[in-house]
Amino acid sequence: MKQTKTSKSQLDDPAFKQSAQRIVMSSRIRLARNLRGVAFPGWAKKADRIKVLETIQPSVKALPEMKGAKVSSSMDQYTALEKQILVEKHLVSREHAAKNMGSGLVINKDETLSIMINEEDHLRMQSIHTGFNLLKTWNTIDKVDDELNEALDFAFSTKIGFLTACPTNVGTGMRASVMLHLPGLVLSEQINQIIQAVNKLGLAVRGLYGEGTEASGNLFQISNQTTLGESEQEIIDRLTKVVAQIIEHEDNARGTLIESKVATVNDQVGRAYGVLTNAYTMTSKEATNLLSIMKMGVDMEMFAESLRPLIDDLFIATQPAHLQKSESRKLSAEERDVLRAGIIRGKLLSTPSPKVHITSKQETIQEGE
Repeated sequence: MKQTKTSKSQLDDPAFKQSAQRIVMSSRIRLARNLRGVAFPGWAKKADRIKVLETIQPSVKALPEMKGAKVSSSMDQYTALEKQILVEKHLVSREHAAKNMGSGLVINKDETLSIMINEEDHLRMQSIHTGFNLLKTWNTIDKVDDELNEALDFAFSTKIGFLTACPTNVGTGMRASVMLHLPGLVLSEQINQIIQAVNKLGLAVRGLYGEGTEASGNLFQISNQTTLGESEQEIIDRLTKVVAQIIEHEDNARGTLIESKVATVNDQVGRAYGVLTNAYTMTSKEATNLLSIMKMGVDMEMFAESLRPLIDDLFIATQPAHLQKSESRKLSAEERDVLRAGIIRGKLLSTPSPKVHITSKQETIQEGE
């Protein structure tokens, strides 16, 4: 996949917007910042980390964007279950969830903005929005960054940019990422080719929870790897162009499946529906993968559009920590699997069986009638 020019008119095209809405789950931008002349968290003593936390947190709490925010002055205020829920909602990194005293967290009321204090860097600020909204996401976090830069003295070099604990973040300190749902490319066995092409363009492809995780549920996270030598806008523009191409490839893959492998599509969606509406025990991985196929079925008009938000909610609600929260007690893996299957069956109880594609022109009939 060669990087080609993506015009603004293409991004504004109604057909492209519709595809992007179906395929892109979320857009996220994270900035890493550190205080000047202070040891990075990984090298700092406990007392120094607490001092950094006490220095940074008042400025974060004072942000207009953080009115009514949830504030934690220490990560050990959270239970292990609460931390895992934050990870499942993508509000903190797995690394920050493992932190305790000396590390803090501030999350805005809408859960679109979270600021981790003393993660790998003194500040890890992230903005996350649904859909393909990199520019909106950037504008949100850029404003916060400017406001905090007025209140705090960030470590910055006029030659290389912002200084960070890890050299791979030096420069802009920015990681921009987009979460994509790509079942078409997976089913058509093109996904490895796309991943290799994306890597050659200097971007990283990761799983559902970032680095070191697998792409369950046909969900892939595409992000920049270069933070030095490019401006924030250049990084966003490059990522936008590549994601636009992936959206086009996914659209084409789905069209090809309908044209030449209609039985495969009908079988995959039908099996997913059958298992989800009849199973009495189900692992998290199986549920995520089957819900992904159901979501593709909605995209292909095999289910009513009204089913989409329910499926999106089930992706989160059936994660392990969310299940335990719903029961207000610790559950064994077997108990979670039984509860997960029961919740899904109950939510999909009134969902009609999928409409089956029978022609290359995507004419459909109601299965079983």
